[in-house]
Amino acid sequence: MANEQIIPFQKVLIANRGEIALRIIRTLREMNIRSVAVYSEADRNSLHVRMADEAVCIGDSPSVGSYLNIDALVTAARITKADAVHPGYGFLSENAEFAKAVTKAGMVFIGPTAKSIEMLGVKSTARAIAQKAEVAVTPGSDGIVGKNYRAIAQKIGFPIMIKAALGGGGKGMRACLREEDLDLMMQTAQGEAKANFGDDRVYFEKLVLNPRHIEVQVAADNYGNVVAFTERDCSMQRRHQKLVEESPSPFVDDKTRKKLQEAAAKLIKAADYHGVGTVEFLMAPNREFYFMEVNTRLQVEHPVTEEVSAVDLVKMQIEIAQGKKLSLSQAAAARIYCHAIEHRINAEDSEQNFRPCPGTVTEWIPSGGLGIRVDSHVYTGYTIPTYYDSLIAKLIVTASNRKELLQRSRRALGEFLVEGIKTTIPFHQQILANTDFCNGNIDTGLIERMMKKNESKEQN
Repeated sequence: MANEQIIPFQKVLIANRGEIALRIIRTLREMNIRSVAVYSEADRNSLHVRMADEAVCIGDSPSVGSYLNIDALVTAARITKADAVHPGYGFLSENAEFAKAVTKAGMVFIGPTAKSIEMLGVKSTARAIAQKAEVAVTPGSDGIVGKNYRAIAQKIGFPIMIKAALGGGGKGMRACLREEDLDLMMQTAQGEAKANFGDDRVYFEKLVLNPRHIEVQVAADNYGNVVAFTERDCSMQRRHQKLVEESPSPFVDDKTRKKLQEAAAKLIKAADYHGVGTVEFLMAPNREFYFMEVNTRLQVEHPVTEEVSAVDLVKMQIEIAQGKKLSLSQAAAARIYCHAIEHRINAEDSEQNFRPCPGTVTEWIPSGGLGIRVDSHVYTGYTIPTYYDSLIAKLIVTASNRKELLQRSRRALGEFLVEGIKTTIPFHQQILANTDFCNGNIDTGLIERMMKKNESKEQN
């Protein structure tokens, strides 16, 4: 095995905003590495701008003129003489052209190679890699579908899921339960994929009914070492957007957990992947699981794994990018120190179909106490812009078992005070009052069923 070739970082530019930028700044400070924040006009007063060692305005408020502007970001890195660029998540974090531009400018991209991003970013290609690695995949089209899509769908059998070849976050994804709906669902999925990712290509997968969404955090260095952490259960979703994540899953037993970790590690090795990433699976009620996709970046829910496994994943990312070997064994990575849950707090009105509620926060008193962590860039007097994702805080709660975890979460949500805007805190309290959730009877459709039940009550 090759010897370590360490690249020292004196300064890192964070090509992102909000709580994830702040999260990265804090780890850099602990590593004695200077941070450079970038910001749009709308984010001039954001906390990550105040906390960074340096800050550069990169453009207008809309993300296309700032956080999605590759030239502006690379220029900012150059003029501040950054050694590396951390993409965070969202925006350009899974953009191969951005990774290439950073590397071409003589800096290190803190993430996988552009080749890995390209290869795993096309979900049909990632699926082929999984099959080659003998990781189970759902029956599907084994590639992009064309004009013969009806014959392919008939061969798979309904219901099917239509998925955009590029992108994520539930965009360009449509469930087709009946053959007579196929043309409409195809047009809808392709239109959404084109609008969000500039590419209308789609592929098909067999739709697994009442599944759980289970994902495995992985880390791989440049020397062939790979570790896979305890799974996260991300089944609590609305329109394919995650609202609550927890680890370990209340459904996964020790035998299945080991199989998940082995499958994730096999796939990452087969892809020759370097860095931190996430392998996502669908799990059927009989605990059989199928590969879905690889996220070639840090996940929003990464703090859940950090708490359960007692690791700093951002630090691990940076050290891998510096050329360091993983210091963690698979046995250490698989150790479970506690139970953890993350509640995504969004500036949305859950009573009005989760309508975004930007505006000025007139009072902000986050939860505290034993087992409470709040990742946020918000403060009293902060104005939430209209241009970006509505996530304003992540409430991460830990406890020694799931029963205590849920009770502590109720306490933490109850004392989290936000005034001036609407948030999803009341909906999270509804989740914690739901019998199925409390008993661990979770699948990706539970939140939608909760919402239909709420609508029925209102109509009566």
